[in-house]
Amino acid sequence: MATDKSYYMTQEGKDKLEKELQHLKTEKRQEVVERIKIARSFGDLSENSEYDAAKDEQAFVESRISQVETMIRNAVIIENDNENPDIVSLGSSVTFKELPDGDEETYTIVGSAESDPFEGKISNDSPMAKSLIGQEAGAEVSVTTPAGDIMVRIEKVE
Repeated sequence: MATDKSYYMTQEGKDKLEKELQHLKTEKRQEVVERIKIARSFGDLSENSEYDAAKDEQAFVESRISQVETMIRNAVIIENDNENPDIVSLGSSVTFKELPDGDEETYTIVGSAESDPFEGKISNDSPMAKSLIGQEAGAEVSVTTPAGDIMVRIEKVE
C-alpha cells in the first residue's frame, strides 16, 4: 500500500480543517439526506433532477469528508523553530519587494492544504515559496513564474 502524503499546515490550519469536518459530518450530511428524502417524494427517480442533484451533492460531501479526514490524519504541524529567525522557512512570514521598483508584498509560507493567496498564505510548493525558502533577509532572489523570471529582494522575515 502506498504511503499517504504528508500535509504541512499550521495548528490554525488543522483547527480550521477539524471545524470543517465537524460541520460536514453533523450539519451538511444531514441537509443532503433531507434533500434526498424530499426529492424521493416527488416520485419517478429516473426523471427527477432534484434527486440527481442531491445525490451528486451527497457524493461531493462524502468525498470532501474523506479528503479532510486524510489531511488531518497526515497533518504535519509547522512550527517556526526560531533557530535562525532571519532564514525563510515553512511557517515564516516574508516581506519582499519585486526589483527594481515593485511594491512590497508579505506572505506567510504554509503547506498546500491551507494556502490561500487572498489571505496572504502561499503554498510551500509554489514557485515563489520554493525560491524564498532557505534565503535570508536582504537576499536578492530570482523567481521563475509562469509569466517569466522576476527578481525580488527579501526585506523582512518573521
